[in-house]
Amino acid sequence: DETGHSFRIRPGTTWARRGLTPVLQRVSKRREVSSIVAITPDGRLYARHFRTSISSRCVIQALRSVRRQIGTPLLVVWDRLNAHRSRATTDFIAAHAQDYAVAYLPAYAPELNPEEQCNALVKRAMANALPGSVDDLHRLARREFGRLKRHPEMIVRFFRHAGLSVTDIP
Repeated sequence: DETGHSFRIRPGTTWARRGLTPVLQRVSKRREVSSIVAITPDGRLYARHFRTSISSRCVIQALRSVRRQIGTPLLVVWDRLNAHRSRATTDFIAAHAQDYAVAYLPAYAPELNPEEQCNALVKRAMANALPGSVDDLHRLARREFGRLKRHPEMIVRFFRHAGLSVTDIP
């Protein structure tokens, strides 16, 4: 799945001395860094970060990267993002049918996607961050996904939270 990170003000709790309301200033309202994240039922996380909106090119790069790292054919479960259903992506999947099988989640069903919990956790961790540049935002996204990667038990819980049975995992 994918998520975007920007300098947009997000609702989040913060602290300041009594009577001094904190003011967070953002330099841009548009998406500056996008992340494509793959998680496995045994708790592994793979993330690729792009400094653009997600396109078919980004999706294909991420698929190749994850396939290389995992080493076995993948069952890819996607939402209905245009980049997932584009001609370039479907042609790539068709050309590599031995490496990828695709299943789509029902429309408007983020609660069935365990990776949405992953994105929410990372965004909550980044809520009070005040990156000074796109480089800082990129580093922050990588760091937060890296922290989550060190907690595979939490990723397994995301699958259970989505109501998915996680069985036969070594």
